Amino acid sequence: MRKEDLTVDLVRALLADQWPEWAHLPIAPVPVNGWDNSSFRLGDDLLVRLPSAERYVEGVFKEHRWLPWLAPQLPLPIPAPVHLGRPTLLFRRPWSVYRWIDGEPLSTGRVDDDVQLARDVAAFLRVLYSLDARDGPPAGTQNFLRGMPLTVWDEQVRQAIAVHGADIDVPAVEALWEAACSTTWTRDPVWFHGDVAENNLLVRDGRLCAFIDFGTSGVGDPACDVYLAYTFLSGEARDAYREGLGFDDDTWTRGRGWVLWKALITGNLAWVAEVLSG
Repeated sequence: MRKEDLTVDLVRALLADQWPEWAHLPIAPVPVNGWDNSSFRLGDDLLVRLPSAERYVEGVFKEHRWLPWLAPQLPLPIPAPVHLGRPTLLFRRPWSVYRWIDGEPLSTGRVDDDVQLARDVAAFLRVLYSLDARDGPPAGTQNFLRGMPLTVWDEQVRQAIAVHGADIDVPAVEALWEAACSTTWTRDPVWFHGDVAENNLLVRDGRLCAFIDFGTSGVGDPACDVYLAYTFLSGEARDAYREGLGFDDDTWTRGRGWVLWKALITGNLAWVAEVLSG
């Protein structure tokens, strides 16, 4: 089933089959939708999420297992699962119902102070990193290799450099990539979010109010959470984010390398330039 087949009618049919007391409620697509899941607001208080491909199913089970454990230990709301839908002939993947969280996805103009935003995001992540990670989901295929050594993407990066070579500073890109790959996380694995992007940060009244979408979370190297520094933040706000995370120089460099990989494989050369800026 393709992402475009994940519709309001399908959601209503799934609810009628498995949770009929909700089937009469208004259903509307969430305006800003991710790629991994299609999301629909259900009534005033609920959210339905359908994974858009089989490779995202592990994230469904992970969220139902771990979000209730993480939530009371974190300083901001995160999604609260209330129902795990079973696969059927209508939709052959598990799916989820969560509590609705009021807020809008982060974007320029929705926050009063980028520096305060950076501090708030970093403060949340610092608490996440401090939680007991001994039994958490290890970095690997379950979260698309986030939290693992950067060398797992070396071949992709080399190929992307060849593709974009005429439009990027190849020596600078290669130097940063090699520096990022030259170190690894040597401490105990920690919890990380894995996708600290604008769509996964909700704001209300000009301030950060929630973290959502833990489908790529895991336990390992938290360097991938540097992402926001080069895709949204700049200047003093970027500095505040780095200070707030408290990463050492090697971890920050690996984070830059992670963003560089993402920028190169998606062809976002503006992000490449930002990462090279320091």
